[in-house]
Amino acid sequence: MEGNSVRQVKSICVFCGTNPEKNAKFVKVANNLGRVLAKRKIHLVYGRGSFGLMECVSTAAHVGGSQVLGIIPTALAKEDFAGKTVGEELRVSTMQDKIWKMLDNSDAFIALPSGIDAFEEIFQITSWAQLNIHHKPIGLLNVDGFFNKLLSFLDQVGKKISFHIQHDRSLFLLQLLRRLLTN
Repeated sequence: MEGNSVRQVKSICVFCGTNPEKNAKFVKVANNLGRVLAKRKIHLVYGRGSFGLMECVSTAAHVGGSQVLGIIPTALAKEDFAGKTVGEELRVSTMQDKIWKMLDNSDAFIALPSGIDAFEEIFQITSWAQLNIHHKPIGLLNVDGFFNKLLSFLDQVGKKISFHIQHDRSLFLLQLLRRLLTN
């Protein structure tokens, strides 16, 4: 379990998908995020793949000089399934091992618009934060309001069952994202 100490963000795990992306804004933001990580000398940890937004963010970060670590369960590591790894690859036994390794190798987490696999990962990491397993920042990059309904749903859950997202969504609405993407 990690303490409450504030530390510099040296590596960020990005949760995103491998589906071919048709939304030009999502692609632009993923490419920009990779470039910004590289410019700020922040390492990228991701789910390993060379398709969709994963390809965009990992390639932009790698080309810009960031260290890139792709983590994937061995069973999913076939090239025809996830593509090739950009950067270093770490194979693990299970999806649960993948999330633990992502946690171990990252100082913060960002989710880009994506599918159910990325939702699983962001909810797992968020759940662990709620359980005080870690105290690392978590953010949703809310491109074109992609996560608005999710945030609204979480607000509704909070009202109905006294569930709370740490301090008015601060778990999700991460100032670091603004600084990273606007400077």
